[in-house]
Amino acid sequence: MSFRGKRKDGTDHASDETDGHGPPNKASKISAADDSDDSDDIVVCEISKNRRVSIRNWNGRIWVDIREFYVRDGKQLPGKKGIALSLDQWNILRDHAEEIDKALAENS
Repeated sequence: MSFRGKRKDGTDHASDETDGHGPPNKASKISAADDSDDSDDIVVCEISKNRRVSIRNWNGRIWVDIREFYVRDGKQLPGKKGIALSLDQWNILRDHAEEIDKALAENS
């Protein structure tokens, strides 16, 4: 019977991490540019206390970013929960706004 998580060779590798050859430390995902307050984001509107719609330039492309924010050390930072739409995706969503409104009216 095999057990999940055990190595097939049956040897004990518990000492592998103590010999200096363990996995490398993960680099921080927050760069110095992301940590600064002088970003080029344009906040279009605040949806709620911690949610906002903004336009941002990232990797040379313009994005419509709908995201939750959190506060750390007095700074409001973007969280993982959210979506960044390309201009093409935004235009498709905007073109279907009436259909979305109709569906909402039918279901409420």
